[in-house]
Amino acid sequence: MTDPVFSISGTNLSLDGNAGRVDILHDISLDIAAGETLGLIGPSGSGKSSLLMLLGGLEQATSGSIMALGQELTTMTEDQLARFRSDNMGVVFQSFHLIPTMTALENVATPLELAGAGDAFCRAQAELEAVGLGDRINHYPSQMSGGEQQRVALARASAPRPRILLADEPTGNLDETNGQAIMDLLFDLRDKHGATLIMVTHAPELAARCDRVVRLRGGRIDTATQAPQ
Repeated sequence: MTDPVFSISGTNLSLDGNAGRVDILHDISLDIAAGETLGLIGPSGSGKSSLLMLLGGLEQATSGSIMALGQELTTMTEDQLARFRSDNMGVVFQSFHLIPTMTALENVATPLELAGAGDAFCRAQAELEAVGLGDRINHYPSQMSGGEQQRVALARASAPRPRILLADEPTGNLDETNGQAIMDLLFDLRDKHGATLIMVTHAPELAARCDRVVRLRGGRIDTATQAPQ
């Protein structure tokens, strides 16, 4: 049996807010296998996005262990986490997070350039063509629809061929037609590159396409949802 891509053990997250210390996640333990598609579901405020941020090294756990690809994320510095993400992860957010002063091509190519890829722009163009935006490569985010911007974000996430894809409500800002198209593209990219896909979603139809669904309630895992669907 291969080692899990993620092994989370006894992990807690507390954050300081205006009203004082807030406990977000409680004693999270979870293994995620290579190539698995895992859906994180639950009501607003249940800790879904916070757990995804911990997996991406975008938040630091208060206690516990998060092993990713055999490395302990909780002991890494910010620079080490950034390098780990660059080398191993693609992240897609609900709000796209494109750089407004860059074209679609530049948005996808820039992370590749920063990683030292000599063929960054060729690869970026190929990824944009793969998501149906071959004729929009020189357009800026403000010149594209929400669905097109999310396609650019998907191309940017998948271009480095990450072993892990993290998606936080990837269809949340889209209408039904565009949401369905983004769902199809996301699973196509997973199949094409063999990545482990972990996503936060409120969409039942998206959760239904996952290999396994984990529900969070009040910052804890509802263990009844951990069996494959």
